[in-house]
Amino acid sequence: MPNGFTGRVLHVDLTNGLVTVEEPAESFYRKYMGGSAMGLYYILKHMPAGAEPLGPDNVLTLFTGVTTGAPISGQSRINANAKSPLSGGIGDSQAGGFFPAELKFAGFDGIVIRGKSSRPVYLSILNGEAKINDASHLMGKVTGEVDRILKKEVGDDKAEIMQCGIAAENGVLFSSLVNMSNRTNGRTGMGAVMASKNLKAIVVRGKAKIQIADSALLASINKEGPRMMPNNPDMDGLAKHGTASVVMPQNLYGTLPTRNYSEGQFEHAEDISGEKMTDTILKERDTCYACVVRCKRVVEIKEGPYKVDPFYGGPEYETIGTFGSYCGIKDLAAISMANQLCNMYGMDTIATGATIAFAMECFEKEIISPSTTGGIELRFGNADAMLETLQQIATGSTPLGRLLGKGSAVAAKEWGQGAEDCLITVKGSEAPAHMPQAKRTLGVIYAVNPFGADHQSSEHDWMYEDGMASPLYLGRLAELDLKDPQPAGSLTSEKIRFAAYTQIFYSILDTIELCQFVWGPAWTLYGPTDVVKLVQAITGWQVSLYELMKVGERRLNLLRVFNAREGFDRKQDYLPKKFFKPLKGTGPTAGFAIDVNEFEQSLDTYYSIVGWNNQGLPTKSKMIELGIDWAGDYLPA
Repeated sequence: MPNGFTGRVLHVDLTNGLVTVEEPAESFYRKYMGGSAMGLYYILKHMPAGAEPLGPDNVLTLFTGVTTGAPISGQSRINANAKSPLSGGIGDSQAGGFFPAELKFAGFDGIVIRGKSSRPVYLSILNGEAKINDASHLMGKVTGEVDRILKKEVGDDKAEIMQCGIAAENGVLFSSLVNMSNRTNGRTGMGAVMASKNLKAIVVRGKAKIQIADSALLASINKEGPRMMPNNPDMDGLAKHGTASVVMPQNLYGTLPTRNYSEGQFEHAEDISGEKMTDTILKERDTCYACVVRCKRVVEIKEGPYKVDPFYGGPEYETIGTFGSYCGIKDLAAISMANQLCNMYGMDTIATGATIAFAMECFEKEIISPSTTGGIELRFGNADAMLETLQQIATGSTPLGRLLGKGSAVAAKEWGQGAEDCLITVKGSEAPAHMPQAKRTLGVIYAVNPFGADHQSSEHDWMYEDGMASPLYLGRLAELDLKDPQPAGSLTSEKIRFAAYTQIFYSILDTIELCQFVWGPAWTLYGPTDVVKLVQAITGWQVSLYELMKVGERRLNLLRVFNAREGFDRKQDYLPKKFFKPLKGTGPTAGFAIDVNEFEQSLDTYYSIVGWNNQGLPTKSKMIELGIDWAGDYLPA
């Protein structure tokens, strides 16, 4: 058993009701290290090409990483992977909380789930023993109720539960996996996949300890990060106001998506800011296992039309963006209610809010009418209409709700009449609240990312631009051989190299499972060299940054190999039409748009940097370089 791991992977065959335990060799752990890289190994090996995303042949994997469960900030993360029902390509999603560390303590590094149960079941993993149990009594219940029932059923209030919610039961394609009733594996529809297997929940509890190779070195690293936190304004702001601390800076620079990405500034940004939340409805700050940052918001509203239960946490920046500025809504209480409903029903807040914002623009442009919405005046700024539509999506109670539950791209095809021009989707996923019209390399990463537009797959432009990045940030980027900050707003080959290298580094974090707000190339407590020291301290392996970058590349290429096997190539690396049209409004980004020719050239540059061909496909020689020759068999001839 390598240090940092349990040495055990749980295989669950739901069709036959069997659980088995695999004990991989140490060489396997060092090559893949956990997370998506390890998940994709099993998915490519066990899932046939062309499998239906909601069919029994889809394989769902849940993997922690080498750092998970260690006593240090920012390590309690877990990755979910399967074929996405939104894109037909790979789905990838991360979550924090206490469930990831508890899975390790319960005796397993990850879970590989295959087949489909003939009846609703849940999986219990208690002190190394796994069992499949009846879950018929859990169906149709909100996440908080399922949490309470299962903790009582296993007889331990400290048990952690991951579940798919009512939305997944009702076929919402962007439904999430939820743990603690407020931490989610969102975006790519992993909740829908889990529900399609008749697997309602996974309960974990254990008391095993993670073996650490060098406890003294780990303790030294653990002291260094918190010591610098008060002197890092970004981390201090994250602790005080959560991820919503960036609402006002984004608005100032004209990069707060407003009215479905039509503008970059929202006139009511202050009303929905992190500072406003702290001053008005914040009840307390929560955290993930062993983390000192405590960035998780817990809000409570006792009076007024929107009463919010602190059990369901509080909104992140992306949630405030999609339900707030995207929808033209300035009511923080309504946004918090939307966040609560998504956590209760198990839906991704980005996809839900952005899909509703898309429908609002279609309504404003008279592409759809009150007859389409069932009489709802689905206009920007209408908070009650937003919440009613959200309820209909989650419950599938109306034709509008059932259609929007398939995502905005499907709705656009159904409605026609120019609805496609209102989309902000890439590979079926709605864009998050960071605007590539101004953050130019994000447009490249949104397009090439294997699972669609994602703001946490690379570092953002400002960190590598003259006059924007601090010496701390530039020093950390230099560790990745990024030493030549570029002019603001540029899309040079060096900026694309910055995007590719930081994407590979972020890919490391989603493999060894570290929080990008604590460990990263720029605005965090720790930098790249610290990551190397952490892995050395936990495992005793004399890893280098070069070796870890290769692990990150391995993961990124395996994700891309899966897509290539499913027929994806350069044609799927597109951006929505809306991003190529000038932004409206009067802010600093008014008139900004992505240039088509520059974008196409940037794809060529990116492919060249990462070693793919001009159709965006990994090559067999790249697989050999990365030590995963076997994956080359899944590439087109």
